[in-house]
Amino acid sequence: MENPNDLPFWIKVNDETRQQSSTRNLLVGIPELISLASHWYTLYPGDIIMTGTPDGVAPVNCGDVMEAWIDRIGTMRVSVS
Repeated sequence: MENPNDLPFWIKVNDETRQQSSTRNLLVGIPELISLASHWYTLYPGDIIMTGTPDGVAPVNCGDVMEAWIDRIGTMRVSVS
């Protein structure tokens, strides 16, 4: 796998890019985030570790479709209800 500390990602709402960055911009690297989280609780396959957000935060509304992509991992699509 590519270096987890240098993976590009984006978030779109209704096909409009709202956020775009890279894991290299995280204040705490991926290995340390996993270590910290696993110290406090058991991690299972599919778990998500929330880290904060780059510029671009904006409201979403019922009916919006959010799509998040991270290089080498894949895409997650969520309909807001």
